[in-house]
Amino acid sequence: MMDTPICDFVRAYRDASPVRLHMPGHKGRGALGVESLDITEIRGADVLYDAGGIIRRSEENAAALFGAARTLYSTEGSSLCIRAMLHLSLLEGKRRGRGPLILAGRNAHRAFVYAAGLLDAEIRWVFPETNRSLLSCPITPDRLESVFNEMTDRPAAVYVTSPDYLGSMLDIAGLSAVCRKHDTPLLVDNAHGAYMKFLKQDRHPLALGADMCCDSAHKTLPVLTGGAYLHIAGSAPALYAEQAESAMALFASTSPSYLILESLDQCNAALAGGYREELAGLCQRVDKMKRRLRESGYELIGDEAAKITVDARRYGYTGDELHGLMRENGVECEFSDPDFLTMMLTPSLTEEEIGKTEKTLLSVSRRPALPGTPSGMPGAAQVLSVRQALFSPGREVPVEEAEGRILADAQAGCPPCVPILVCGERISREAVECFRYYGIEKCRIVCE
Repeated sequence: MMDTPICDFVRAYRDASPVRLHMPGHKGRGALGVESLDITEIRGADVLYDAGGIIRRSEENAAALFGAARTLYSTEGSSLCIRAMLHLSLLEGKRRGRGPLILAGRNAHRAFVYAAGLLDAEIRWVFPETNRSLLSCPITPDRLESVFNEMTDRPAAVYVTSPDYLGSMLDIAGLSAVCRKHDTPLLVDNAHGAYMKFLKQDRHPLALGADMCCDSAHKTLPVLTGGAYLHIAGSAPALYAEQAESAMALFASTSPSYLILESLDQCNAALAGGYREELAGLCQRVDKMKRRLRESGYELIGDEAAKITVDARRYGYTGDELHGLMRENGVECEFSDPDFLTMMLTPSLTEEEIGKTEKTLLSVSRRPALPGTPSGMPGAAQVLSVRQALFSPGREVPVEEAEGRILADAQAGCPPCVPILVCGERISREAVECFRYYGIEKCRIVCE
């Protein structure tokens, strides 16, 4: 069995019942029932991002499970890991004499955009050759190769997101081969794919050639919200591992949640136990469910083994309407919008709960497909850098009044997968129509 050094320390501290003359203010007592396990960085509890004791031992356990040369914990989700990945890649790029340029798939999380603004990185967005929609960004190795061949400067890194929010996955092994050919590290936002390491066929980015990736453990593993990993491959530049803790500390809170750390620690024991078998059983059940849904007329998208995304419009409903019907039957899904309904399943669900989900979907009567899907991705004319736009005075206006202005905030206009626009880009009529389609009524513009 894999040990759980963080959990063991905290439980021993609780059982010793010392007088707590330290943070937090609840002193181990409270109505939630978890306060006795909620501590701070007291003697023996180690220090996150300067770990040499129980946290470091627990991280080494996680690294062994995921096949990483180094794994660091985050109690602030993958958002913190994304900022650290970008910082490390720029440091390594500078060491190699490269400028602060990152090649990035357009479907990047807004944490990446904010990090680029904070670090004054230049982003060159990579769009797919085909299917330039707001709902997927299928960058192929051939497409990435063509982008490299068009460039005169080499980027500090390539950054992609896989799987995306709807469950579509990229050819990470193929993209990695292209990056190696051009001596450029590959970074992967694998926030939704931590469980993929434990499938019968390992599909984790590290196993497929990524140099660095982040996993939101809390999204798919039995971990409290906020628990995440930063993984560094053995083949990655040495600087990544050497400066990873300082990179995380640069952006992180100095008050990490020990409840989240304990959850990450306990997850190691679960993953080393019967998790693989439980996951295999879930995937078989999900496969059967997907087959029955397709037989009933549902069109499903995405490649993820444990995620189900329904193209609701093809079934005669908006995604939000279908989600409403699910809620009426006591089923709350991960996401819905005018087009799609997304459900995330894990081994923590019971057979009864999965059966109820399937029964509810199959009870919905099929209707004629809805017309009116959005047009392709609007043109993106970069006027200001991300940093210039984010740090310029801005004001919020109705989207109908925003045409011709410059978007100031990455948070505006960002449906799942691909943002309509990124801060610093000019707002076109086409973009305004996309904002309205997704129910976005206001956006922040740069004051000119």
